[in-house]
Order: sequence, then structure tokens, then C-alpha cells
Amino acid sequence: MSLFLALMHLLVTGGCGFIGSHVLDHVLAQPETTRVVNLDSLTYAGRLENAVAAARSPKYRFEQVDLRDQAAVLRVVREHAITHIIHCAAESHVDRSIAGPADFIHSNITGTFHLLEACRAVSGARPRFVHVSTDEVFGSLGSSGRFTENSSYAPSSPYSASKAAADHLVRAYHRTYGLDTVITHSPNNYGPRQYPEKFIPLVIQRAVARQPIPIYGDGLQVRDWLHVTDHARGLWLALTRGRSGESYCLGADNEWFNLRLAERLCDLVDELAPQLGGNTRHLLASAPDRPGHDRRYAMDSTKAQRELGWLPERGFALAFQETVLRYLPGISA
Repeated sequence: MSLFLALMHLLVTGGCGFIGSHVLDHVLAQPETTRVVNLDSLTYAGRLENAVAAARSPKYRFEQVDLRDQAAVLRVVREHAITHIIHCAAESHVDRSIAGPADFIHSNITGTFHLLEACRAVSGARPRFVHVSTDEVFGSLGSSGRFTENSSYAPSSPYSASKAAADHLVRAYHRTYGLDTVITHSPNNYGPRQYPEKFIPLVIQRAVARQPIPIYGDGLQVRDWLHVTDHARGLWLALTRGRSGESYCLGADNEWFNLRLAERLCDLVDELAPQLGGNTRHLLASAPDRPGHDRRYAMDSTKAQRELGWLPERGFALAFQETVLRYLPGISA
């Protein structure tokens, strides 16, 4: 182990969110981390209870800071002598971005800019920066093919456009200022602690409440689903093994039509919570399609497999059932 890794002071942004909290759990277990700082502004999707386990570690520090506050971001990076960063924090809900895009511009673009500027202002060795992006920056695929790291950007929503802009900033700071950066692209994540507005917990909540479950359009949009712990492990490998200036697609090879996934969720609710009365599929209801709704996402993770040694480890059937159990009231996984 190099001295640099042995003295790792790691900053995780958005550590009280869904993905960020699982990243905290993973990185705190690594012997290379000496200090792990969770920077989170605790907006609606950032909850302290998500980081309860992390907070028990003597390595852990918490900073309630908004990435839009440039001076505060610089203070955190300098005060904690940050050597590495995993940038998870982002506004990420497409429907919210359509209704109110301003928050996405300020948080995802300006927030990333402030973090990059803080890295650039560090005297001596600058932090290694892993930027967590999404498959949505590439736009929509047809019925075949997969995105790769060389795919063109074609974002369709204010959310994906803001993430694409942040990606471009990260690349520009690598090329212009020599910052040590890596970008990762993730598909849809699932697992515990996900905010209730997201697809899987929303379907389960509606099923439990016996309320209509909205399905956009014909429901035949295709999404790839990755367990959040596999994503967290991939981000650690990108941090410790990724080549500077490169990007990596962390595809799960686990594609589902939205409607079929909703039907599977309904069936699992019937199986695991029969007291609700069964026949949950009858709650599925067609809703007007989302503006600019991408048809299909899929990514080729060959490069991540070859260079990072990363592959998803969680089998979908069992991990998906465990996830449903987490969101059912009165039932423990």
C-alpha cells in the first residue's frame, strides 16, 4: 500500500442520500481510509438516519454544507486535508427536473464547479476526484445495442442535461488544469434507503396503500437495474484503480421493461404481504407519458471489468426480494 493511499482522507458528497450512504458504508470498511468526511446539505432526500451506521466509525466526520456555498466547500477540502473525493451529491429525479429545472442547474452544475475549484485551489497534491454520473446523459437507445464510454451525449431532460454539463466540466478540468479525475456512469439503482419518490419504493408504497400505481405511457421503456452495494463497490474500484481522465460504465446487464418490473413488484407484495388482499396488479394504471421520455438504456461494462476488475455480485432475484421486504411495513428482511 502506498503512503498516499494509507493516508487517504476521503470526501463523500451526498453521504446522507441513497447511493452516498452505501458508499460511506463501503469506504469506511476499507483499511486505506484514515478519515471519511460526509458533506451533505440535508435537503429533502438527504436524511441523517441513512448514515447512522457510518457515524459509529471513528473515521467518520460530518459537514452540513451546501455545494452551492463555494467558500464552505473550500473550507471543508482544506480543513480535512482531503486527498480523494467521491462526488455522489446531485438532484436526480427526472420529474422534479421537468417541473423545476433551476435546482438541478444550481446543484448539479454549479455544485460540481465549486468542488472542482476547491480541488484546484489545494496547494501541493490535489485530490483524486471520482464524479458519479448516469447512463441518462447518453439519451435513448433503440431495441438493440449498448452505450459505451465513447457514446455521444444526447441528454433528454433537464436532469440528464445538468449531469452531462457536470461531466463536461470534470473532463475540462482534467485536460486544462491537470486534475486527477475519473467519471463513472451508472444505470438505475435499487436497494434499501432509496427515497420514496423513486420507481421501486413508489410502487410498493402505492401497493401497500391500495392506491393506483401509475405507469407512464405503454410501460415498455427499458431500464437496467444495479444493486446499490455493487455500485458502491464499483466507485471504490474507480477511485483506487481507475485511470486518470478515463470514464467507466458500470452496467448491470439486468434490463427490465418498466411495466414488467412493476408487475413483478406487485406479485412480490402479494407473496410477502398476503394480508393486503392479493391481486395487486389490478392497481396498475396507465398515466400520460413523461415529456422527452427515453425509451431504453443499457451499458457495456467491458472496460470496467477489464481495468477495474468490477462485476455486479448481487443476484437480482434474491436482492430484489430483500429490497421489497425493506419497504413493506411490519416485515423485516
